[in-house]
Amino acid sequence: MATLRVDPRPTPAERADDRIDVEVDEALTVLAATLEDWAAPRQQWELQLREGHDSGRANNVEARFLYVNGEQTSTLAFRLDQLDAADDVGDELVLRFEEQDGIAKLARLDANGLHVELFHILTFT
Repeated sequence: MATLRVDPRPTPAERADDRIDVEVDEALTVLAATLEDWAAPRQQWELQLREGHDSGRANNVEARFLYVNGEQTSTLAFRLDQLDAADDVGDELVLRFEEQDGIAKLARLDANGLHVELFHILTFT
């Protein structure tokens, strides 16, 4: 199994400043790298990866995207293992969740903020 170095949960306080390694499936390291690569050059976006609530369990990583623009702040939080796909399509990052029978939940991140579709019909051409 691969590992991701992430922030610990906000508690307990004795670990608050130490990043920790969490064992994850190789596919999750690829998804995490896509998220990090997309967010890094975008000043208004920040990605936080931290340990999930079930300490010591494999694949226990939560992702949190923060969008800050002036007085407006948006947050998207999810477990990394909930993510089916992350596609960097230039200026936009498309996150696909719970894909089933050609229907998925999407979150699109771009320069203008966060756009969520809870019922997106996927089309393949």
